[in-house]
Amino acid sequence: RAEREGKRAMSRIAATFSALKRDKRTALIPYICAGDPFPEATADVMLALAQAGADVIELGVPFSDPMADGPVIQKASERALAKGIGMVQVLSYVQAFRAKNTSTPVVLMGYANPIERFGTLRFIADAKAAGVDGVLVVDYPPEEAEAFASQLKAASLDPIFLLAPTSTDERMASVGRIASGYVYYVSLKGVTGAGHLDTDAVAQVLPRIRKHVSVPVGVGFGIRDAATAQAIGRVADAVVIGSRIVEEIERAERDTVAPAAAAFMAEIRSALDKN
Repeated sequence: RAEREGKRAMSRIAATFSALKRDKRTALIPYICAGDPFPEATADVMLALAQAGADVIELGVPFSDPMADGPVIQKASERALAKGIGMVQVLSYVQAFRAKNTSTPVVLMGYANPIERFGTLRFIADAKAAGVDGVLVVDYPPEEAEAFASQLKAASLDPIFLLAPTSTDERMASVGRIASGYVYYVSLKGVTGAGHLDTDAVAQVLPRIRKHVSVPVGVGFGIRDAATAQAIGRVADAVVIGSRIVEEIERAERDTVAPAAAAFMAEIRSALDKN
């Protein structure tokens, strides 16, 4: 019953994508690593990103072995862990953000280990209480995550999954059956922040994904500037940017970290809105 009621009320993520579709706009989804570069600035950076045009914010849960992430995000994770950032702190940043912003969805992105160490049911309850909207666990394949996905949905949280250039139709169908909120298409065979992004290849694969997946499709890994974001924004429902933002704020001083994030976000938002 709880799951049915959770599905009945439109999630903050679904409502955001619905409004964007109505306005014919592409969602902009930045990723930052919680606690990096300054733990006390994470909520401020999130607020600045939202004010500058982010539609959903992916908040990374630091982990010692983030295998899908390139060197930029790995180092961000290491810096955050060195400052003692764990799940309790991550959820406290979401709570601080929610005290000032009740409309922008927040997705926690990370790995199975920190969630399982925290306790899966405790994690879901505390994430819900903090104001989290969706959860993306990089190393939970859909075939092994049905119970977790239904527990998230019962708490009105969206389980979000990755697809890749190597994903089979079967994998896409598995994701399509249990994903909600959106699906994150990893546009490169490699790690975050890697090499050259082939926008034509992305454009060709999206119709295939949409045959199996009814939720919006976001594209990330390798989007580093306004021009690439704009090109991807013409074919995807959402553009996800992580490594480049992490680099921008890593270079900033404590009092300029939020403005630096906002300036970069505004540039990308402006490019997307020209589509």
